[in-house]
Amino acid sequence: MSLLPTAAFAETAPVTPAPASESVLASPQDTAVPVAPTTTASADSLPSDTARDIIVTGFRSSLRKALDLKQAAPNLTESILAEDMAKMPDLNLSESIQRIPGVAISREGGEGRNITLRGFAPDFTRTTLNGMEVPASTDGLDSGGFTVNSSRGFDFNVFASELFNRIDVQKTQRASIEEGGIAGTIDLYSGRPFDRPGTHVVVSGQGSYNTVTRKVDPRIATVFSKTFLDDKVGLLLSAAYSKRTVYQEGRSSVLWTSPQVNGDSWADTNPKVTGTPKPCGAADPLDCLYAPRLPRADFFGNDQTRLGLSGALQIKPIDRITITASALYSRLKNDRFNYNSMEWLLTHGPAGNQVGQTPVAFTVSPNGKELIAGTFNDVTSWYENRHQSSTSTFQQYVGDLDYKITDSLSFKMLVGTARDSANRDELRFYLHSIPHAYSYDYTGSVDVPQVSFGTYDPNAASNYTDALTAANRLNSIVKDNFTTKGDLTFNRGDLSLKAGFAFNRRLVRYGEANGASPTIKPVSQYMTAFPIPHFGSGVIDGGLPTFAVIDFDKIAQSGLISNQYIDNVGAGWQVIEKTTGGYIEFNDRFDLGSMALRLNAGTRYVRTGVDSRAILAGSGVRVDHDYGNWLPSVNVVLDFTPRLLARAAYARSMTRPSLSALNIAGPTFGYDTRTVSGLGNPYLKPYQSNDYDLGVEWYFAKGGLLSAAVFYKDIISSLTTAIVTQAVPQQYWAAIYADPRYSPAYQADPAKVPYTFATVVNTPNGNSVKGIELTANVPFSIFSESLAAFGVASNYTYVDARDSTGLSPNSWNVTAYYDTGTLGIRASLNHRDDYLISTPAGNGNLQARKAGSTQLDLSAYWNVTKRWALNLQGVNINNQRERYFDTGDGTQNLTREYTGTGRTILAGARYQF
Repeated sequence: MSLLPTAAFAETAPVTPAPASESVLASPQDTAVPVAPTTTASADSLPSDTARDIIVTGFRSSLRKALDLKQAAPNLTESILAEDMAKMPDLNLSESIQRIPGVAISREGGEGRNITLRGFAPDFTRTTLNGMEVPASTDGLDSGGFTVNSSRGFDFNVFASELFNRIDVQKTQRASIEEGGIAGTIDLYSGRPFDRPGTHVVVSGQGSYNTVTRKVDPRIATVFSKTFLDDKVGLLLSAAYSKRTVYQEGRSSVLWTSPQVNGDSWADTNPKVTGTPKPCGAADPLDCLYAPRLPRADFFGNDQTRLGLSGALQIKPIDRITITASALYSRLKNDRFNYNSMEWLLTHGPAGNQVGQTPVAFTVSPNGKELIAGTFNDVTSWYENRHQSSTSTFQQYVGDLDYKITDSLSFKMLVGTARDSANRDELRFYLHSIPHAYSYDYTGSVDVPQVSFGTYDPNAASNYTDALTAANRLNSIVKDNFTTKGDLTFNRGDLSLKAGFAFNRRLVRYGEANGASPTIKPVSQYMTAFPIPHFGSGVIDGGLPTFAVIDFDKIAQSGLISNQYIDNVGAGWQVIEKTTGGYIEFNDRFDLGSMALRLNAGTRYVRTGVDSRAILAGSGVRVDHDYGNWLPSVNVVLDFTPRLLARAAYARSMTRPSLSALNIAGPTFGYDTRTVSGLGNPYLKPYQSNDYDLGVEWYFAKGGLLSAAVFYKDIISSLTTAIVTQAVPQQYWAAIYADPRYSPAYQADPAKVPYTFATVVNTPNGNSVKGIELTANVPFSIFSESLAAFGVASNYTYVDARDSTGLSPNSWNVTAYYDTGTLGIRASLNHRDDYLISTPAGNGNLQARKAGSTQLDLSAYWNVTKRWALNLQGVNINNQRERYFDTGDGTQNLTREYTGTGRTILAGARYQF
């Protein structure tokens, strides 16, 4: 009996999960070695929908297949599968991954960028593509803690989601999983022709409308896949292109601070004061009040284009051998104009020389700690205008061999190379105004103050005196990875023995250059009216006040800014890591009466070599270091029944130090004090953790899952900043002697006397992270066959740790869907709590944090015919804003930035030949 329309493809629901090697979506580099439970049960003992054929396609089908992979995997794994070719569930890979328990994302311009897994910062999650570890870097806003990403964290916004058909998230370790991710490993897979034999052509297009930009942008993708010669040869080619116009608009304080913290005082003008300031030890209690440093309206305008290309050639010269060559190319270009109307409240005291102000009236907050409203005379503007152009280019080439030597013995080998190069050029001006009146008032809203300029007009170019060129620079990052590895597997019945090796070479090179930075005076002839209509109206009721800005086209035509740049060789650095490792792994299954026990155990050893280079005082410096690590792991699965299982796991995991901690560029030597600051430490050893996991999973129906898991990660080796007195390594001596600031008169010869270093060192006193993950995927077919098209997929995660960057204690996802195979709609609600950005935050703030968010996304489709489909999607339907805030003395909640990017609606069509 068919429960759903016959336009869908038939799928027989298996009693037990199929091994990944039998799945049509399994990659040649399967990340799991599943040993499916084989305990028997009659059809009568199983849920009703497992005893007959069920017609399932689309989103429900992808959920079912993902659960099959999860159940069969020997370690804790979550999977996301494309509903069809070039059809991942979300527009951005990180948006899909965030729906997995334990995952939260950070966004840039309203789009997912980085992953936080189980409470760990992005550097602690390792990412692979088609079997090899890969880098990916983009630029970002300063407020989000980014310029050009030079860290280990992976930027998912580089890639078009249409190029991928599967994502696996490995939450517990196995010996055969390469090391590097204490939080876990994310495996990405692009399409291959043997995934779906035959001829397939897919073309899709969408138009995207945003409520803030009020513009329509295109998004198109196409896939061609064909197998030849009785499926012995296959070719797949795909391309995806999108344009995205993003306006991020709102208000900011650029941190709050107080005169007391800055060592100064408000001008003694006897302002009218409403409320009572809380004393802090200052002579005048008004100096204890936190006030916005640089209150401003913000515009960040992004014009992005993303191009993705992928190809795969597969050959099966004989039945036992499969050879695959694949390539992937991605380019993300972004042209960003920033206009920020900063009013100078940063320094306190008498006005003059573009600083100071004259207080007229103050309103003190009820807690006595903040100046929530202020009126001033003689304020000057430092309006910030930036033009930033960036390009991130990624390319990967992988060849792999899968050779089934005998029925019991198989060999796999991979050789791959990947390069990501990211660069950004920036031209930034500060426009200085004449002194004027200014007031702000947060009494009506803690996020968006009312502002007034009296009779002063910020839109008049004649009110600006000059423009300081604050930055004219180029930044670049090149990341190169090379991988070769091989695995030998012996299978006999349920027993599997694996052994393998891996060699990786990772190179990261950073460089920067600076251009001329003149002061432009007078500046009015190079200014123009604010170029963006409806400024702020899509984010803040009533919109935001406009102001005159730099005309970057006129600046370019004037010749005032030279296009010549000088390399800042002292800021450049390079780090090379070489890792050589091997492993052995054991998999087996044991009958325990009516139950089955699945065991995965093994150990991995890896040797890491670090080569850090920089130019110090004109001299080349190179520091080498190496270390080794043993990484045992055990995963146990007890299948109580074919649908109920328990998992337990232990592993020693590691994450190598951040690249910023390893690079040795730009240190400061104090010869009179015999001190060193700002010097990286290439001698660092990695973070190490003992990981424990325990969980129960009940697959109560096809596509249905109730599960609970607890995890505990004990960081036994960590990193911290410390003051250390030690000898200066000999590699730095030549640079010190060549430094013109060095003199023997200081009696600071590094060959004879120790120096005091402020540097990053290893410590055995690490953090510990523990948490709970709950999942409830409920197909409504369990209630009634008439409700078979309905269901809910949901999860909740709680993580407990000492304040950690990127950690949200609570996060959850709920997706409700209706999916018939002909018509479908789903709504996804995602939430994460507040999380830490940095500590300390500067200017007397204990922390900088980002407020939690709850975002609603929608997706709908209609398969008009077997070939034609229409689709409609909505991103951020509830118009969720982004809010950063500072904590002042630790008890305050002071809005640092409040911006939004609006709602996005996409409508399109898809045709499949």
